[in-house]
Amino acid sequence: MMESIPPVISSVTDQKTRYSPPWVDLSIIGIAGSSGSGKTSVAMEIVKSLNLPWVVILVMDSFYKTLSPEQHAKAHVNEYDFDCPESIDFDVLFQTLSDLKEGKKVNIPIYSFVDHQRQRETTPLYSPHVLVLEGILALHDPRIIKLLDVKIFVEADMDVCLGRRTSKSCAMSEREVEISRALLSSGFLLSNRRTRDMWSLKDIYQDLDIIIPRGIENQTAIELVVKDIQRRLLEKSEKHSAELQKLESLSLDEKLSPNICVMSCTPQFAGINTILQDPSTEQVDFVFYFDRLASLLIERALDNAQYVSTVVTTPQQKNYHGVQPSGTVSAVAILRGGSCLETALKRTIPDCITGRMLIQTNKQTTEPELHYLKLPNKIEEHTTVMLLDPQMSSGGAALMAVRILIDHDVAERNIIFVTCAAGKKGLQRLTAVYPEVKVVVGRIEEEGEPRWLEKRYFGC
Repeated sequence: MMESIPPVISSVTDQKTRYSPPWVDLSIIGIAGSSGSGKTSVAMEIVKSLNLPWVVILVMDSFYKTLSPEQHAKAHVNEYDFDCPESIDFDVLFQTLSDLKEGKKVNIPIYSFVDHQRQRETTPLYSPHVLVLEGILALHDPRIIKLLDVKIFVEADMDVCLGRRTSKSCAMSEREVEISRALLSSGFLLSNRRTRDMWSLKDIYQDLDIIIPRGIENQTAIELVVKDIQRRLLEKSEKHSAELQKLESLSLDEKLSPNICVMSCTPQFAGINTILQDPSTEQVDFVFYFDRLASLLIERALDNAQYVSTVVTTPQQKNYHGVQPSGTVSAVAILRGGSCLETALKRTIPDCITGRMLIQTNKQTTEPELHYLKLPNKIEEHTTVMLLDPQMSSGGAALMAVRILIDHDVAERNIIFVTCAAGKKGLQRLTAVYPEVKVVVGRIEEEGEPRWLEKRYFGC
């Protein structure tokens, strides 16, 4: 029996400024071909040659339909044709690819060849730079074809395909003779003929970007594909940089949004900042005073949380009319700097639900990149979600962090960005794109000031 195949290898307002983050409109590469032609090997070679961490292979086996009892019985005796178009749920596949194109998180189904049905578990997938769709029928549905940026067909001789398929099946089941007969009798040759006839009869070869004969052996063709993908990624990076510059020029003359709260420079607050800015401050003292400052920021941020009226009975048996939070308050730290504020967060809200995300800027493309994401369960139901980051310069990471929360159905008005220091340009960029987001900032720093707070806090 074959085991489950892993599906993945490796509210807008008129006030908002248009901004397309780099993880939106990803490049999708479709690779089709006969069974045993070497599609998976070609896909893996492309991923290896690109040498990028955000390239994902999506196998179409994940989108098989759940079989009926009659079909299930046929499948167990190798009489069900998994290569026919009717076996794939193209509606779910189309919706999944469409959501990925829009930069949304999706859940990839996992298909069990033991039970011949989808499992309850799914594989989450979020914002790859490149997605490779691999399968016999990857280029069958017209809706899917329209979403593809590059369309590839892998060719191989029929006897080569049969040999590869037989070897693969024998390695899984260890029944060489039975499998060989089953492949021939269950329509392997018919399936491959149908795959080739589908292309020749529809005269759709002209719509392909490239045909790769001999599969993995054709390194010249694979190199051409890799260079084309690299060119597309470079163009997208240049477009993103241009959009950020345009966004900056639009906000240069704008005043700070009323949703930005800059802490008042009281003697206590100024004194704490003086200690933090002093290079001679010992690290233990730096941590102590930074935690004090962070506590003030979080307490100020909680003024923007949602509250409802309530009445409590005092020990003197009198009614006190006050307020209480109207829902759940949670916080998400942008690593690694955001973890500096977690001590103050726990002191202020001991039972606060927390999450984390790691966003780093690519030094070559200057694009923010998501490396890790762990959000609280049902975060979309929380009435207040604080984003924690000790410093914000250009605002690229902040834009991405807010977008991630919104993609997970967090209401924009419920997000509060908390930072100790931020540049004016970064603040203007953030509030120009997301005007309902509230920001609490300790001080406005000079433009281009390097990140240093977390280094002093952690001592490294």
